[in-house]
Amino acid sequence: MPELPSASNFLIEKDMTRSHTGKEKNGGKGLIFSIQRYSIHDGPGIRTTIFFKGCPLRCKWCSNPESLNPYPEIMVRATRCDGCGKCLEVCASGAILLERGNLLVDRSRCDLCMKCVYVCLAGAIEITGRYVSVEETIEECGKDELFYRNSGGGVTLSGGEPLHQPEFALNLLKACKERGLSTALDTSGYASWDVLDSVLQYTDLILYDIKHIDSEMHYSGTGVKNDIILENLRRAIDAKRARVWIRVPVIPDYNDSEQHIERLAIALTEMQVEKISLLGYHEWGKPKYGALGKDYPLDGSVPPSQERLEQLRDIIQSKELEVTVGY
Repeated sequence: MPELPSASNFLIEKDMTRSHTGKEKNGGKGLIFSIQRYSIHDGPGIRTTIFFKGCPLRCKWCSNPESLNPYPEIMVRATRCDGCGKCLEVCASGAILLERGNLLVDRSRCDLCMKCVYVCLAGAIEITGRYVSVEETIEECGKDELFYRNSGGGVTLSGGEPLHQPEFALNLLKACKERGLSTALDTSGYASWDVLDSVLQYTDLILYDIKHIDSEMHYSGTGVKNDIILENLRRAIDAKRARVWIRVPVIPDYNDSEQHIERLAIALTEMQVEKISLLGYHEWGKPKYGALGKDYPLDGSVPPSQERLEQLRDIIQSKELEVTVGY
């Protein structure tokens, strides 16, 4: 059975906010939803990726919708339900229904007490999001230290958005460096410069996401404009504290035009980035939306073909930039 905070803590932490200083109010712990070992797509070598929960962006193509909200949630896998009814018995808010053997959750009534998670032995109701300390996270990362050193790997902070929990991200990166571990930060760059600048001294590599070069188009796809993102990218490159790799999710009918890719390439040429990766849109995270009671924003979109991705790659290469299709 997973280790869960008390029900009262969930209600407090559900509405957890950060002070004007940017520091968390959760006792120095961080909220994550996954620790993925043996990762090979989040920087060089074999890595352990820490997925932070909470993100200021709302990208329509997000493949980790469980990362968006800054509090623990339940995910419902109705096909696993064995109809035992124990979840109904413990749900004081009346948010759970079993209709003709189908498990339904009224999230407008759910108070996130998480009692249903404790009693669901079939795994039909799961928790996503747990609070962890720097010490226990580093202990988990240390299990694969030999693999890091033999492969040139290390630890990557991803999400969600790690900079949305600045104090925990900083302390975790610092602890990694004290242990001699290579570090990478996978970020949208949407944070104050002070926050990003504070973590750079403990970061070896930044995996910097660029969704769209146009600010209004960026807003239409993510819910925020990109002015801060592009300015932070320039400042991070100028600081020369960490290597910078750019990641571009290629989204159909959003940022996959030749005109946009060329404009993006020109801008990145001026910034002198080290490497660009074109990451084709996929639907791997689609089932998670249903498990969270959400509609999938890009339903019906078709992932770009390998041929199309290579055409876009060639445009970037024509600007004498290093670019890969995929990670």
